[in-house]
Amino acid sequence: MSTELKAVLYSAAPPTERQRARLEDFILRRHGSPLPLKWRASDMPRGFRLEIGQEVYDWTPEGQLRQLENCIDQALDDREEESAGLSLLWDTVRSFRPSPFLEETGEVLYAGDEIARVGGLPDAQYGEILDFNGPVTGLVLDLREDSLGCVLFGAVEHVTQGSLVRRTGRTASVPVGFRFLGRAVDALGRPIDGKGPIAHDAWYPIERDAPAILDRQPVKTPLETGVLCIDSLFPIGRGQRELIVGDRQTGKTALALDAILNQKGKRVICIYAAIGQKTGSVARLAAELEVHGAMDYTIIVSAGAGCPASEQYIAPFAATAMGEYFMHLGRDVLIVYDDLSKHAVAYRTLSLLLDRSPGREAYPGDVFYLHSRLLERSARLSEALGGGSMTALPIVETQAGDVSAYIPTNLISITDGQIYLDSGLFYAGQRPAVDLGLSVSRVGGDAQSKAMKRATGSLRIELAQFREMEVFTRFTSDLDAATRARLRSGTLLMRLLRQKQGRPLSRPAQVALLTAALGKVMDALEPGQVEDYAAALAAAVEQRLPSLCRKLRRSGELSDEGREKLLELARDLAREAGRGSA
Repeated sequence: MSTELKAVLYSAAPPTERQRARLEDFILRRHGSPLPLKWRASDMPRGFRLEIGQEVYDWTPEGQLRQLENCIDQALDDREEESAGLSLLWDTVRSFRPSPFLEETGEVLYAGDEIARVGGLPDAQYGEILDFNGPVTGLVLDLREDSLGCVLFGAVEHVTQGSLVRRTGRTASVPVGFRFLGRAVDALGRPIDGKGPIAHDAWYPIERDAPAILDRQPVKTPLETGVLCIDSLFPIGRGQRELIVGDRQTGKTALALDAILNQKGKRVICIYAAIGQKTGSVARLAAELEVHGAMDYTIIVSAGAGCPASEQYIAPFAATAMGEYFMHLGRDVLIVYDDLSKHAVAYRTLSLLLDRSPGREAYPGDVFYLHSRLLERSARLSEALGGGSMTALPIVETQAGDVSAYIPTNLISITDGQIYLDSGLFYAGQRPAVDLGLSVSRVGGDAQSKAMKRATGSLRIELAQFREMEVFTRFTSDLDAATRARLRSGTLLMRLLRQKQGRPLSRPAQVALLTAALGKVMDALEPGQVEDYAAALAAAVEQRLPSLCRKLRRSGELSDEGREKLLELARDLAREAGRGSA
């Protein structure tokens, strides 16, 4: 209420009668009623500072300098070409005209544990950045009638009770651009790989609305992972969100890494968001990407286990903003979130510190909305918007295979399918340890090339029959010849689906392997020979049938003549393998 407001003028000397009249007239026009104006002496040598409740009008040299800084930042953010930066800077300085500007300020009521509660600032918005004077900024995450809750970034020890807080009017953003390719950055976009600063092309907000339905197009273009089990049975399309779920140390990150390696030469930009991971693990992953030449098209966004919960919270949003920049330029993006269970824990930590009521498993009630608004941003845009896409591979960790826990069930309901990795299969030597019964892709054959769809054929049915028969035969040893033959055929198929880490298969190699398997070419092999035979066939099809391989990569179609050539090559190699074993 206006009668409760106070107007205080800070200056080195008291105002003259004319200055006081002008200030009182300004207050009357601003608030609609007169307010008593009090003067307080200040040590500022020039200018003045007028405070009306939480409103601050700063006409000091420091205030004018902040105005100039804001103008320069805005001009540089809006520039279209980096080469225009110097001329823009000069034009901004020449045209700058300072004026007493409204500055909303508040006061820190409490600070600690990476969060702060701020009094005042009634017009601050959710997701706004606040300035805490110095190398510290805050992100508003909690709005109440009498205060704001913020998470802090920077040297939080500088924030103490009673500190001044300013509104910036800006939402949290990260720098983006092509120069980030091949680099590792933190959750704020700052380089952490020791290779120097990164020149950015623009700033993108970490939170933004997901594309509307009319701005999307159906997911129908395959994004092949190079993993035979995935591309044949649970295909992933560009713009899809496919969850990777499983216990700790079951190969979840390895599966995502193979998908990144397989994008080499396919004009797909990859982003790996490491959330709560060990620094050494991220370093080893970066080194492996470097060895395979995959860092040229990859960005690593890391908020490791030693980082504050605030950075772990914004890391996947920052990575998504970087991906959206390329998607809106018409490029295809693959983004891996490793992992969102640790992201949920970081958000739970911040929420409990901000005194939010805990719900199931102590998570706040909006944790579902947290991940849904993150993953909904992955899509394939319409041709009118450039046709770019962002494909998401979120990873979530389960405890003792419990997929019915809160966070896994949330993510299963948000995504377009899940790849479940079973620890029993993993320790039995089946790698990737994909549970064929619990895994699913809701896009399915729409995201497969015609050749892959034809080559896959009845693979799913045969494996399902094998699983049922395998369970049944555990209780009996008296099997007829047909049952033994089917069990042996299923065992060979399961061996075929084994694949070593870091060796993604090309589309022609996968088509050749599936054609040979379902054409019963491998039935003469022993289970122990399958892996060597698969490697030999994958290499031979590239060497002996180059024209067929080019056609498979370009059009994705396999003719009857091409299928016969593949079967003939597969039979030749099978005979060689048989002679070798003899």
